[in-house]
Amino acid sequence: MPIHPTAIIAPTAKIGSDVEIGPYCIIGEDVEIGDGSWLQHHVTVMGPTKIGKNNRFYAYGSIGQRSQDLKYKAEPTYLEIGDDNTFREFCSVHRATSPGDKTLIGSHNNFLSYVHIAHDCIVGNHVIFSNNGTLAGHVVVEDHVILGGLSAVHQFCRIGTRSIIGGCSKIVQDVTPFSTSDGNPARTRGLNLVGLQRAGFAKDQIRAIRAAFRKVYRSGLNNAQAVEELRAGELTPEAAYFADFVATTKRGITPGSKAGADDGED
Repeated sequence: MPIHPTAIIAPTAKIGSDVEIGPYCIIGEDVEIGDGSWLQHHVTVMGPTKIGKNNRFYAYGSIGQRSQDLKYKAEPTYLEIGDDNTFREFCSVHRATSPGDKTLIGSHNNFLSYVHIAHDCIVGNHVIFSNNGTLAGHVVVEDHVILGGLSAVHQFCRIGTRSIIGGCSKIVQDVTPFSTSDGNPARTRGLNLVGLQRAGFAKDQIRAIRAAFRKVYRSGLNNAQAVEELRAGELTPEAAYFADFVATTKRGITPGSKAGADDGED
């Protein structure tokens, strides 16, 4: 277990097998780091934090620090991270705010330099955050999302699965699944057709998603009316998921562009 002699590790920390901890890293109390993980140098991990297997932390990362929420009163809160994630230079991830609550990050994610994940966020699997992508508190990011560089997401927003957010965007409402959004404030520009095709979605699956997307963004109906009409018919799992996402939004969904959201067809 190669641990550099300048690293400081608290007595209660649990370090798995084949973990490499580089120069000047600090591992605090109640931290658990899974097998095969790697900390380059000058990485700080504070607890209570549980980190899975084969995670990679580059220089100057700050993981598991206390919530920046002013309501936080130093109660025990938690951070849990899955397996096979990469955190590039200067990433920061904070624990939750309320006693017993958790900030949760899944597996197989790639967080580029200066990414910030605030308290109580839930981040799924196979996501990519470009440089300086920032989440405020209580944001939910579903699987296979791409967040562009220098983009910021407002508190309590949801980012739907397989959506893409363009660089320098300001997200203040929920981003629908399978879509592309961009701008300040962001607007939904269209379907993530290239992403769906690359992910192996069949033509009939994409056709059903397109129909649901068009009903919400191009029919002139309000969200409730659009969902009602969608649910009146027979929906594929993907279209049903899209409808459910719209139906359960609390902040509203990111609106279509002024020219109308493009679903890939004339």
